[in-house]
Amino acid sequence: MSPLPQWYCRRPMKFGIFYEHQLPKPWGPDSEHRLLQDSLEQIELADRLGYDYAWEVEHHFLEEYSHSSAPEVFLAAASQRTKNIRLGHGIVQLTTNHPARVAERVSTLDLVSNGRVELGLGEGSSVTELHPFGRSFRDKRIVWEEAVQACLPMFWNEGWEYHGHYFDFPLRNVIPKPLQRPHPPLWVACSQLDTIRYAAHRGMGALCFKFADLDSARAWVNAYYNTFVGDQRKLCDYRTNPNLATVSGFMCAPTDEEAQRKADGWTFFQFALQLYNKEGPFEPGTNNFWERYQEWKQTPEGRRRSDSELIGSPETIRARLRELERAHVDQVILLNQAGKNTHEDIMGSLELFAREVMPEFQAREDEQQAWKRAVLAGDVSLDEIDTEPFNTTSRLRPTIPPSEEALAAARKWAS
Repeated sequence: MSPLPQWYCRRPMKFGIFYEHQLPKPWGPDSEHRLLQDSLEQIELADRLGYDYAWEVEHHFLEEYSHSSAPEVFLAAASQRTKNIRLGHGIVQLTTNHPARVAERVSTLDLVSNGRVELGLGEGSSVTELHPFGRSFRDKRIVWEEAVQACLPMFWNEGWEYHGHYFDFPLRNVIPKPLQRPHPPLWVACSQLDTIRYAAHRGMGALCFKFADLDSARAWVNAYYNTFVGDQRKLCDYRTNPNLATVSGFMCAPTDEEAQRKADGWTFFQFALQLYNKEGPFEPGTNNFWERYQEWKQTPEGRRRSDSELIGSPETIRARLRELERAHVDQVILLNQAGKNTHEDIMGSLELFAREVMPEFQAREDEQQAWKRAVLAGDVSLDEIDTEPFNTTSRLRPTIPPSEEALAAARKWAS
C-alpha cells in the first residue's frame, strides 16, 4: 500500500455541542424551564455560527447529573429554531425503549427537521436507569444487540416482524418512515474506550469521551478504522457510518485563566458521573451532589487537572485541536453546558470559538473526505497500535457475566 501523503495529515474535523442538561441543586420552581430554554437558545446560536452537530443524551432518574429523559421532544423543538445543524441522539437507550417506539419517534424527528437526525444507540449507564425498566445491568449488551436487529429494519421495510427473546413484534408497517433513507446515520455510545473497536466491528460511528493525549487519540482512531475495514460484522442490513467523534470539556475565553474559572462545571460533570456509577441508586431527596462536589474539590483528586480538555484561550484550544486533527479524529463534540456554567459564558464561548478557532479546521473538508476514502478503500494502511495503555474507563462495566437466559438469547439469534 502507498504511504500516507503529507497533505492527508492536515485534514479538517466537524464540531458538535453536547447536552446532558445538568442541573445542580438548589432548584427553584423555574430551574428546569430555564435550563431547557437556555439550551435551545444556545443551539440556535450554534446553528447561526456554523457548528455542525448538536447532541442530546437520554438518561433517566439521574437527578442533577442529567435532566434529559425525552431527547426527541427537545430535539424537535431545536429543529424548529435551526436550519442546518445536525440533531444527534447521543444516545437513544435501546434497552429501555420498545424498538417500534424508537423507530416512530426518530422517523418523526427526521421529518420535522428536514432530514437532519443522527441516531446514536446505547445500552444505559447504570442500575439506576436500567432496573426500573426491568433490565439487568449485566445483560444490557445482549439486549442492545437484539434491539438493534428488531428496530432498524422498521425504518426501511413496509412490513416487519421480529420474534426474539427480549422483543416479540408481529408483522406491522411501522410508520412514518424517515426522510433519510434507509435511516439516519448510526452511532454507538463508547463510554468505555474499548467499545470504540466494537462500534467499528458493527459498522457504526463511535461516540466516545475524551482522549488523554495525541498518542491515545491516534491509537484509538487507528484501532477504529482498522477494525472497520478488516473486521466488520453488521447485526443486520443497515448502512454503515465510518466516523469517530470525541466529547471534550470546553470553555473558550480570552485567556486561559478566565476559561478555567468559567469551566468549573466540567469537573462537576466528571464527579457526578463517577458518583452515580459507584454509589447509585440514591434515595430521592437525600443527596446534594453539588455540596458533595465542593468537598471533593478540596481532595488531591479534586484538585487534579488534565491538559487534554479544550478549556482555554483560542490559542490554547487551537493547539490541542491540531493534535486531534493529526490523529484523524472526525468530530470534536464540545461539552459547554455542565455544572453551573452560566448561559452567558456558554454563549460567549461558542461565539469566540466560532470566530477565532473554527474556521481554520473547517476549511479542509475535501482533504478529510479524501483521507477517509483512501483508508476505507485500503489504499492507505494505518499502524496497529496497542490500545491497552490508553484503555481508561469513564463508567462502570458489568463485573459478573451475562445471565444464562441472556446467553441463550444471544446464541439463538447468532445461529
